[in-house]
Parts: sequence; C-alpha cells; structure tokens
Amino acid sequence: MSNDQPMDQTLLLLLHAQPDGTVDRPSLETVTATLAVRDRLRASLHVGLVGSRARDVAAALAACGASRWLAVEGEAFDAARYATDAAAAEALVRASGASVVVAPHTSRWARALPGVACRLGGRVDTHVTRVVVGGDTARRGHHDVGGPSAPGLQVARWYYRQRIEAVLTRAERPWIILVDPGCHAPWPGGTAAVSAPEVHALAVEVPPHLQRTRIVGIEAPTSGSSTIRPDADLLFVAGAGWTKKQADGQVHLAEAEQIILEFLELSQASLGGSKSLVDLSGEGQAVLPFLTHLHQVGQTGSTPRHRKGLSTCCHGEEPHVVGWRFITERRAINLDPGCGWARGKADVLYVADAFEVMRRLNEHLRRRRPASTPA
Repeated sequence: MSNDQPMDQTLLLLLHAQPDGTVDRPSLETVTATLAVRDRLRASLHVGLVGSRARDVAAALAACGASRWLAVEGEAFDAARYATDAAAAEALVRASGASVVVAPHTSRWARALPGVACRLGGRVDTHVTRVVVGGDTARRGHHDVGGPSAPGLQVARWYYRQRIEAVLTRAERPWIILVDPGCHAPWPGGTAAVSAPEVHALAVEVPPHLQRTRIVGIEAPTSGSSTIRPDADLLFVAGAGWTKKQADGQVHLAEAEQIILEFLELSQASLGGSKSLVDLSGEGQAVLPFLTHLHQVGQTGSTPRHRKGLSTCCHGEEPHVVGWRFITERRAINLDPGCGWARGKADVLYVADAFEVMRRLNEHLRRRRPASTPA
C-alpha cells in the first residue's frame, strides 16, 4: 500500500477480542470516536477483529453499522505478542484497503501497530485524545505534518508532559490512530436487535518463529486488594504531608495508612500519589508501604481520567497538577491557604487538617454503608 494511493474514504476499526469474548471499555470508547468520524466523512466503515472470540465481539458490535467485518482467528492470536499481533493487523489493513485505521491505545496495540505502519509505508499517531473532521485548524498548537491531508481529518494529542496540545493532520496513508482510553464515552450499543454480521476470516500463517514468545501465566492482585482502579469515579491522591510531623510534633504513619486504606475500601476510589511521596522510599524516609511508582500521577507519572479528584496533603505544584488535566472536578485538602491549589488549580480548597477531615469522612461513609455489606 503506497503513500500515493488515493484516499478511498474507508475507515478500519481495529480491535482485539478479549479471552471471554466481551468488549472492553477502551474498545467501546474507540467505537464512539470512530463512528463520529465515519458520520462526518460519510466514509465506509470496516471492522477488523483479532482473536479466537472475534465472532462474539462482532455480534456485540453488530449495530454499529459496519459494511464489512474481517477477522484473524485462532488461539495463536489470543496472546498479546508483537509478532502475531503485527501479522494479524497487517493482514487486516491490507484486506480492508482502508486509508485510516482507528484502534484503542492499549498496551497491546501500542506495541504492535507502529511496526505495522512502517511495514505499510504509513504513519501512526499514539495517545490521541480527539479525532475531528474540519473546523479545528485554528486551535493553538496546530501542525500540518507532511503536507495536505484528507479533507478535514485531524487528531489532537498532548506533548511535553501534557503541557502542549497539538492538532495534527497527515498525508501518508494508511494513517493509524491510537485513541487514548478515558477520552470518549463508551458506545452504548444499538437501540434495536441486530443479527450477528457475516464475518470474513483471513488466513494468516503463524510459523514457529512468530510464536517464540509464550505466555506462561498471569499474576494479578486478589479481588478487592488493588488500589489502582481506572474505572473508579474518584481519584484520591496522597501527598508527602501524610508522612510528616503533625500538630503534636509526631509522625503518625500507621494512622495515615489506616485512614487512607479505609477510605479507599469504603469509597472504592482509586489511589494516586505525588512524586515527592513515592520517592521517599528511595531516600530512607518513612513511607506508606502500599504506595509505589505505579501510583504516581502528574507530569512524571500517569495522567488520570477520573471524573473527580481529591488531593490531600499535596501542595498543588505545577508538575503534579498537569497530570489532572482530564479530571473535571478537582478538590484539595491542605493546611496552607497559599498552596498551589489555592491559585485557581482546584475547584474547592479545604484549608484544614487532612487527618481530621478524612477521619470524619470515613465515619460518614461507615454510617451510609448498608448493614448487609461486610466491613
């Protein structure tokens, strides 16, 4: 597929099937983004599926109105493996003839699809937050990469640790677009019952050298023990103040741990940490043992997309706050009325002792807990 091939106004929605045949949230969000682009471009939509349960996914998405369904099936394509994922994706893109490919930015596709774009002579953009058609070229940070592109098709993404947003267009085809989770509402499904579509299976050879990587097992936290919950409504962020001396001149690390973990259990919120807090373990200082670098949010950590955020004992410094860009309601608890959160970075700032506020909040949540719910 060469770069000078004329655009055929065909979109390919590329998804990998879950082992149980369900459609995960990032995939449903990508369906929403793709359908919006299809409607604006009046393009033909093809769906490409990878995995042995591809037909179950096709049945679940039947109402999306795709004109063609393609699949690469077989147990060899169930595992998240670069060689087989890239081979399957390449076959699907070639068979569809699509000039634009849209896929969720999962760790699996982010690893394989850049290589596929290289094989096909196209381009790839990762961590895309919006896919738009026309009317957005006047936004700050707009770049036209590689010359004129398809009529009005643009993507937005963030650069330099979330400080700059750029709107991009590209001339090369195929153009592979990886949509970041949490930026679109999940596709709700059709309003009427639709029969399962006819799926055309592609034959992709899997010689032994493509299967040298093997999945020998999966280690996951036991149910209820994980404190990282991407789908939670609330993100609770703990700052280094929890480990410092309090009003009585003493450090109350055990009490801090009990208060935070009880709140997470009662509210089912997700836990985040400031860089200063998660770095304490490497400095030989007192730490909260359940906080790791996986919890770090901000400029050098993850960029959460929870609907609400509650920051405690954090000062609201710029590197930390930029990671909250996609959180729509921000609240903070800090004893310092002049901290960064008070300078327009929080919707509500509670100037109070976080220990006392969170104790009372936990009491309130305990009273609201149904009697039948185990503690």
